[in-house]
Amino acid sequence: MYVGTLSFDLLLGDVHSLKEKRSVVRPIVAELQRKFSVSAAEVGDQDLHRRARLGVALVSGDAGFVSDVLDRCERLVAARPEVELLSVRRRLHTDED
Repeated sequence: MYVGTLSFDLLLGDVHSLKEKRSVVRPIVAELQRKFSVSAAEVGDQDLHRRARLGVALVSGDAGFVSDVLDRCERLVAARPEVELLSVRRRLHTDED
């Protein structure tokens, strides 16, 4: 069993309130969930209106599949014009960790 995780640190563009932040972050999370069948959520910086930390997780029996899906998730977030991707942290866990 392989568990892959991504943690995105994002800088949001023209956002001036937490309400505007939600209108940017929620569609990204929903698209990740819909397109790639991953678990995704805002996992940090909830009180900052120009920063967001998103987490993505995926479980599979094939390490190559996990790596491929995480690559596609990273490309999707990096391509969003309304956010700047500051950093990405990737981990691959096995059931022997």
